Amino acid sequence: MDDRDPPGYHANVDGLHEKRTSISDNIYHEDHGADTDLKRSLSTRHLTMIALGSSIGMGLWLGSGESLAQGGPAGIFLGYCLAGSMIWCVSHSIGEMACMYPLPSAFVQWTGKFVDPAAAFALGWSYWFSYCITISNELQAANTIISFWTHAVPVAGWISIFFVVIVLINIGAVTLFGEIEVIASTIKFGWIFVVIISMIVMSAGGAGYGPVGFRYWNSMPFTHGFKGFLAVMPTCIFAMSGSENAGLVAAETANPKKSVPRAVGSIWLRLSLFYLIGSLMVTINVSPENPDLFGGSGTNASPFVIAYRDAGIPVLAHMMNAIILISVISTGSISGYGGSRTTMGLAFLGMAPKRMTRADSKGRPWYGLIPTFVLGGGLAYLNVSESGADVFGWFSNLTSLFTLFGWGMICLSHIRFRLAWARQGRTPEELPWRSWIYPVGPWWGLCMCILLIIVQFYLSVWPLGDSPSAENFFANYISVIVIVVLWIGAAVYYSVRGKRHWRHWWVDLDTINLDEGRRFYGADVEKEKVTGVKGVAKKVVGAVFN
Repeated sequence: MDDRDPPGYHANVDGLHEKRTSISDNIYHEDHGADTDLKRSLSTRHLTMIALGSSIGMGLWLGSGESLAQGGPAGIFLGYCLAGSMIWCVSHSIGEMACMYPLPSAFVQWTGKFVDPAAAFALGWSYWFSYCITISNELQAANTIISFWTHAVPVAGWISIFFVVIVLINIGAVTLFGEIEVIASTIKFGWIFVVIISMIVMSAGGAGYGPVGFRYWNSMPFTHGFKGFLAVMPTCIFAMSGSENAGLVAAETANPKKSVPRAVGSIWLRLSLFYLIGSLMVTINVSPENPDLFGGSGTNASPFVIAYRDAGIPVLAHMMNAIILISVISTGSISGYGGSRTTMGLAFLGMAPKRMTRADSKGRPWYGLIPTFVLGGGLAYLNVSESGADVFGWFSNLTSLFTLFGWGMICLSHIRFRLAWARQGRTPEELPWRSWIYPVGPWWGLCMCILLIIVQFYLSVWPLGDSPSAENFFANYISVIVIVVLWIGAAVYYSVRGKRHWRHWWVDLDTINLDEGRRFYGADVEKEKVTGVKGVAKKVVGAVFN
C-alpha cells in the first residue's frame, strides 16, 4: 500500500482509491483526517444548541412585522412553511456531508470538490460578504431595539458598544464562543414557550382588547394577494439564514459523526416552535394594518413587542425586547465566526491568500477574523444616516439571495457527491450517516432555490406597492449580478490558466478523490464520563434534542 493512501484503501490502476477493509470494522482507535489548525474543542451539546438557535435573530423577531404587513396572516405562515421545507432538506444534505467532510468552510469546499471551482469561488466570496452584511445588519438592529427604551445615546455609540461585544466573543477561545452561543440559544429556546402560552391566553381574551382568535385570518388572510405572498418569501428566507452554520461548526467538533446527526435531528424543534408556531402567534394577536409594524411610523418594530404592548402587559414587552437584543448579538457573533471560517476554506482551495489557512494555538483564524470585522463594522457605521426600515429592507433582500445561492449549492453538492460515491463503486452503507430523505430532499431544495431566485427577479422588476425602476431592481437583485460576475470571472481565469476547459462546467465525477478531506472515524471520543444524577440529566437533555 502506498504511504499516501488512507488507512484501509489502496490505489487502483486508474489512480482512484479502492476500499480494502470496511470502515465499520472498528480497526481504528482514533478519528483522523480533515485536519486543520482549528481545534476540535466543541462537543455535541455545542453543535446542537448552535444549530437550534443560531438563525433565530432579527429576521424572525423583527422581519415578521414587515412580512405580516405585506402578506397577511396566511401569507406569512405559508411563507415560513415553504422556507422551512427548504431548510429541512438543506440541513439533511449538510448532515450527510458534514459527517464525511467536516471542513472549515464546509459548503464552499464541498462545492469546489463536487461541483466546480468557479462556483466555489463565487459562493465563498459572496457568502463571506453576506456574513459581513449580517454583522452590519445586526448592529443596526441592536440600535433599533435599544430605541425602545432610550434615545439618549447616538446611533454610532450603540453600534460601537455592541461591535466590541461581538469582537470579544470571537477573539476568545472557540469554547468561549460555543458556551455563549449555548447560553443564548437556551434563553431563546426557553422564551418561545413563554411567547406561545402568553399569546394564546391573550388571543383567547386575556388581553385588554378582548378575545381575538382568528379574526385577522378571516378578514384579511392575504393583504396583497399572491404577489404579497411572494414578497414575503425573501424575508422568510432571511429569517432562516444561518441555519447552514452547523456545517461550519462541524470542523471544530470532537465527533461530527455523533454531533451532526443530533443537530440535524433538532431542526424540527426550531422550525415548529420558532417559525411556524411563533409566526402563528403573531397572526392571531397583531393586525396586518397595525401602524407600528416594521416599515411603518412606529419605533416598536417587532410584532411580538407590539402584541404585548397593545395587550397592556409592559413587563413582557420589555422582556421580549431584551430577548430580541440577545438574539441579534448572538447572530452577529456567529456571523463573525462564519466569515472567518469561510475565508479559511477559500484559502485551502487556493482562492484566498495562503496565510488565511492558519490559526493560532487556540484555533483562532486571525487572518480571517480581522478582515471580516473590519468590513462588517465599517458597513454598520454607514447605517448611521439611514432609517432602520430602509436599511433592513435593502440588506434583507441582498442577504436572502446570497442565502438561496448557498442553499442551492449545498443541495447540488449533495446530489453530485452521491453520484460520485456510486460511480466509484461505493455503497450508501459505508457513509457515516445517511439522510433518509435523499434523493427527494436535495432535489426539492435545489429546485425551490432556483424558483425563488426567479421570483425575486419578478419582484425586483415589478415591486409590491411601487412602480418599476432601475433603482429598485439593482437594490433588490444586485447580489445575483455579483454572483454571476464572480462565477464567470473565475471560470475564465481557470480556463486561461489551463486548470479546466471552458466547455467543462462540472467536475468529472470519476476524478473526484472521495477520501481527500474526509474524516475517518474510530471509537466514540465523546463517551459518557458522568454518572449518577448528572449522567441521567445529560441523557434526558440528549434525548430531547436528538
